[in-house]
Amino acid sequence: MELKVEWLGRLRYREAWALQRARHAARDAGQIADTLLLVEHEPVLTLGRHARDEHVIASPDELARRGIEVIRVERGGEVTYHGPGQLVAYPIVRLRELPVLLRPFVRALELTMGDVAARYGVAAAPRPGYPGAWVGEQSGQPRKLGALGLRVERGISYHGIALNITTRLEDFGLIDPCGMAGLDVTSVARELGWSGPATAPSTAAVEQAGAWFAEAFLIRLAAAIEESAQQRSGTRTAVGV
Repeated sequence: MELKVEWLGRLRYREAWALQRARHAARDAGQIADTLLLVEHEPVLTLGRHARDEHVIASPDELARRGIEVIRVERGGEVTYHGPGQLVAYPIVRLRELPVLLRPFVRALELTMGDVAARYGVAAAPRPGYPGAWVGEQSGQPRKLGALGLRVERGISYHGIALNITTRLEDFGLIDPCGMAGLDVTSVARELGWSGPATAPSTAAVEQAGAWFAEAFLIRLAAAIEESAQQRSGTRTAVGV
């Protein structure tokens, strides 16, 4: 299984979006291998296919004052925030060639977010019925650490996940995250009680998280391929968290 990993650094959303589509077209043409794009974005709000305009709470004037663009995109899901201190991963993967089914692929991405969180000492896991990576569900106070929104065209995935490392959580107050009013969004920094300079958004920290993500995703993807094969043959297997 070949997966090319590209670290893009901090990049404006529209540039990364165009790059995703270019990589998607190249993968469709057989010109490149499956690719994982890792990036940190400048502040932006993106609205998925199910998002409504009212999910953006901030006024146009407030967004303009803060230089935050609102962009409608073709991924699944609703509204989310991207910004400094957040790892974003875009898997450009031809699913049928692996082959892997969509549900195991999605779960692989969610579990990989949990793997990265675990490297910091934060326990995060999927939450049934709520895409992404969550902490605190056992305590009855679930907090969203990572978001997920995919698009699959011509059997090839793009868009992906966003995992909060040292993200400015106050910026999520601009929206109803994932269309859920009052949703508690958290970060690795908040969960570990970091203070001072350690809480500042850091591209270097995001790059490190990206390296861990790429490493874990290869393992989770291999497990998803095996799970898909067993589902096709009518057998079942447990998938660890």
